Amino acid sequence: MECSQKYLYVATVLLAVLLSSANSYTITVDAHEEQCFFENVEADTKLGLSFEIAEGGFLDIDVTITGPDGAEIYRGERESSGMYTFSAPVSGRYTYCFSNKMSTMTPKVVMFYLEVGEAQHKKEGEKEGEVDHNKLEDMIKELATTLTTVKHEQEYMQVRDRIHRSINESTNSRVVMWSIFEASVLLVMTVGQVYYLKRFFEVQRVV
Repeated sequence: MECSQKYLYVATVLLAVLLSSANSYTITVDAHEEQCFFENVEADTKLGLSFEIAEGGFLDIDVTITGPDGAEIYRGERESSGMYTFSAPVSGRYTYCFSNKMSTMTPKVVMFYLEVGEAQHKKEGEKEGEVDHNKLEDMIKELATTLTTVKHEQEYMQVRDRIHRSINESTNSRVVMWSIFEASVLLVMTVGQVYYLKRFFEVQRVV
């Protein structure tokens, strides 16, 4: 009975972490634009950001993460994808910004995930059973984070597959239209040459 209760607990915690640990977004950042998002958390909270550029230009964008005091925690320039995890040093508002200011006219489609863990409260005098319980919970959360990452990668690959399929279909359509245009030009030139030669010989006969 105790074993089944443990499995039930593991499944419950794992499901709760999977449902609440990450917020996924898809945004379009226009040229010369910057979009920012905020998270208010307590100190020692584990924060994570993973992102992929799904469409636009060279698939690159500038990324910055700043703390409540305005200090830069992370900066990436012209990145197409990335993953960064850190523990909040102080309580307050943390800002995630995606900047497309380097682009002159091309918007960028960004898929990103904000992961917010729980604050790690330090406790003294924990019993051995409580320590094992916390270790088990930490392992479950780590497993849930891994599963979430895999889920994110699958979603990104699906988006990339749709984009590539759309590009291929557009390219095929252009090839077909260009082939029809070339065939039309050749047909017109052939008819024109036949007509010209016919007129030329008719003029020669009259003379």
